[in-house]
Amino acid sequence: MLQVNNLEVVYNDIILVLRGISLEVPEGSIIAFLGSNGAGKSTTLKAISGLLDYEDGEIMKGTIEFNDKAIHRMDPQEIVRLGITQIPEGRRVFSELTVHENIRVGAHTRKEDKAEIERDYQMVLGYFPILRDRLKIQAGYISGGEQQMLVIGRALMARPSLMMLDEPSLGLAPLLVTEIFDIIKRINQEEKVSILLVEQNALMALAVSEYGYIMENGKIVLDGPCHKLMENEDVKEFYLGVTEEKERKSFAEVKHYKRRKRWLS
Repeated sequence: MLQVNNLEVVYNDIILVLRGISLEVPEGSIIAFLGSNGAGKSTTLKAISGLLDYEDGEIMKGTIEFNDKAIHRMDPQEIVRLGITQIPEGRRVFSELTVHENIRVGAHTRKEDKAEIERDYQMVLGYFPILRDRLKIQAGYISGGEQQMLVIGRALMARPSLMMLDEPSLGLAPLLVTEIFDIIKRINQEEKVSILLVEQNALMALAVSEYGYIMENGKIVLDGPCHKLMENEDVKEFYLGVTEEKERKSFAEVKHYKRRKRWLS
């Protein structure tokens, strides 16, 4: 469905952020996209969704294709109409609009009749029933977990075939994280929406995904089926926090972190 081929992105004409990355999202799949802060994951999503121009970024080399159509020179609204939506990091709701209005605005690019949009509105509330009790409340006053549900629901109103989520678990309590990921899995299975998932919670992301990519310093350094990545000793230590002795370990305690990252050599 989605193919990113040898992509290079520069910010402000001088800062090379992406250094020839390539990845694929097959139809109907969930793909995990992991890496440390600053690795270039969010930049990759912005390149796919056409948002680089708004941050002084530019694609210098490479191509992005969606259903065999080149999209790397398209405007964001054209890309949304093709079926790609991005849910940015940080739960960006329209805080002064109500929950109801936030959900409805997700359908602004659609030309279908009102009955079909209404069916999708009820579908969103079916996935996130807690929002039914918040419809008349301004979105800035609901909880962080409810805001995360709201932005996912708003994205669903665009009827995407590919949804890109950037850190959906950020700042949420563990029980809410589990609930959000369960819903993401259901959306993938029931609505046939492919998902590209950027996530710091590597264990959760690998558990719900079929295939994963790991990014460091603007490059894809490791990829493979998620069950194999979860068995990789370096992935266990640096992304899952588990040593060979099965003990939890923080990054701060790993003195030989860079030396052990064999994939960078």
